[in-house]
Amino acid sequence: MADQLYRVELTASFLERLDAIEAFLVEADAGFAFDDLLAEIRATVIPNLRRFPRIGRRYLANPPQSAEALAQLAALPAGAPDALREYLHGDYLLLYAAMDAQKKVYLLSVRHHRQLSFDFARLWPSAS
Repeated sequence: MADQLYRVELTASFLERLDAIEAFLVEADAGFAFDDLLAEIRATVIPNLRRFPRIGRRYLANPPQSAEALAQLAALPAGAPDALREYLHGDYLLLYAAMDAQKKVYLLSVRHHRQLSFDFARLWPSAS
């Protein structure tokens, strides 16, 4: 029996980061690269994550050392830090959460390798 495919969902923060990447590439006179990125997300990244949700490296395989990063991770909902994974695709690093119980993958953020780190406070607001 074949494993059930996961559903891949794009979060608002992921879509915001795509907009930022588009602006970054257009400013660099490389707007064509954004079209390539979208095509690769559709044709490669999403199908891979649907079939192999743990394909990415555990985000906390190398835990952060700063007090600020540790505090942000502690503020995440229970189990969330263990679900975080990184997927390297070409010049882009994607942050996602593989939620096994839900059979879902949430694309949380994406950045070009020349951009700054992920902003956890905006990616995963703490539960009230």
